[in-house]
Amino acid sequence: MSRGLWNRETVALVLIASLMPLALFWVWIEGIGALARFGLALLVAAGWHLAFMLLRAQPPSLSVLTTALAIGMLAPEELGVFRMVLGISFGVVMGELVFGGWGRNVVHPSTVALSFLGFGFPAFAWPVFEAPVAWAAVPALLIGVAFGVMPAGVVLSAALVGAGAAAAGMLPEPALLAGGVVLALLVADPVTSPATMLGRWIGGAFFALLLVFFAAGWTGAAPVQIAVAAALLASLAAPLFDEIAIALWVALRRRRHGRT
Repeated sequence: MSRGLWNRETVALVLIASLMPLALFWVWIEGIGALARFGLALLVAAGWHLAFMLLRAQPPSLSVLTTALAIGMLAPEELGVFRMVLGISFGVVMGELVFGGWGRNVVHPSTVALSFLGFGFPAFAWPVFEAPVAWAAVPALLIGVAFGVMPAGVVLSAALVGAGAAAAGMLPEPALLAGGVVLALLVADPVTSPATMLGRWIGGAFFALLLVFFAAGWTGAAPVQIAVAAALLASLAAPLFDEIAIALWVALRRRRHGRT
């Protein structure tokens, strides 16, 4: 679908531009290791996009860059090439390409890949972000919301609930910082987040509440692991939130105008 200059690829391009502050601070802090992880994720994901293009005449998408960035930043460390390739392949193929590519997928391919790697190889440590990297998610989210490629309702409701929980002492700072990074990379994706206005507000708040719940009750879990798990459940619940929003709208309309 397209409307004027806006189509799938222009949305992906603006989304990539929005995430640049986060990506640049990550590379600046982590150095060559960050570039190596991003390069491996991009190579594997782009390879699968090329394979599906040849097999199904399915055009590749620039969204592969956002997928590679999210996996490179959030995947458990020291996995080795084989495990990383296996997890990336599972996420990109089963989370995106089998549904017809970005724009038709139900869950973000990076969320699928990270969940696969986290549950499949639990002995490996999740990354810990320096404060400048985590706070770089703030300008990324602001740019995304300003240009309309990140849903404002999701971002604002998650920020309000998360900040309120942190102020009340219910959300530790490491979980808050990891949640901000995951919010920018995974939860605020324009495809897999709820489509209705009310659904977006519910979805963002639900992600933040899951973050608080997991941080309080998931003993021994790393902050990034907690945030990724919350993102997975929030994405899976997005259609339910849209259904609730539509049902409420229909009920209010019937009450106001009567049955038709």
